[in-house]
Amino acid sequence: MYDINRTIETLLDDYAEALRDGCIPTFLKSLTREEAKRIASSRQFQDATEIARILNSVGFADKAVTSNVSLFISRVDAKIASRLKKPKASSRRGRGARTKPVTKMEKIEKPI
Repeated sequence: MYDINRTIETLLDDYAEALRDGCIPTFLKSLTREEAKRIASSRQFQDATEIARILNSVGFADKAVTSNVSLFISRVDAKIASRLKKPKASSRRGRGARTKPVTKMEKIEKPI
């Protein structure tokens, strides 16, 4: 059952568990208005959450994954190279190119 009047220690325990599980938004939604006011004004809670964050980062540091940017860069380079190889047919249309073939009558009617 949900405890409405959790103590600072219980709130800290719930926060540490939510931090470990990666569900801080769920923890914040679970707070009542009184609990939120209590933890906002409690220096003890703020200090303890900082320690919990440090311990969590140390405990899971070996499982943390850093992103590999080289794969992203190689895909961007490949996309740029493919765009440079494509012919630019659309750029010729705007420079006075005709859209229909010239007939013999049009050639004759033009003044010299």
